[in-house]
Amino acid sequence: MLDERRVKEAELNVKHYLAEGLLKRQPFQKEVHDILSKNAQESLELSGFLLSNGRSDLWIIVTAYYAMYYKANAVLLTRGYKVGDRIAHKVTADALIVFARNDLKAALLEAYEETQDQALAAMKADDLLEDFDRERRKRNAVQYEIKEPEKHAKATTSLERAKRFLFELEKLDGKKKG
Repeated sequence: MLDERRVKEAELNVKHYLAEGLLKRQPFQKEVHDILSKNAQESLELSGFLLSNGRSDLWIIVTAYYAMYYKANAVLLTRGYKVGDRIAHKVTADALIVFARNDLKAALLEAYEETQDQALAAMKADDLLEDFDRERRKRNAVQYEIKEPEKHAKATTSLERAKRFLFELEKLDGKKKG
């Protein structure tokens, strides 16, 4: 679950990103949104194909992460924000926490409405956002630091996280805010 320190860090960073132009207000552009969504789905499918065919664990992790990254950017676009080119992955992670966290909690709460379990919905929302942060860091580590025997278990985890992330963020993506 995201801790309050991480949420505060994201809030401070987003203020800086907006001031520096690393994150910009952007009117909703259906064409860009559709490209991001298509890229997310294609990346997820490729990750699954690679895993089911015993291919590169490195690229399973990379493509699973990119599925999450593209979907996160599609959701941010629906909220009226476009991530720039510099430190785009960190900007996306922080902006997702700031601009989509509460909506994600609300969407998950709808799914848990029968039990009225707000704490569970909030935990699941934070877990999904933390999964994105973990995968962002893992993608970097796996490309440069992680040894071969460790990669396969991490690849399987990456694909499962990406599937869950896309499934849940799809609920937000249909609710244009921008």
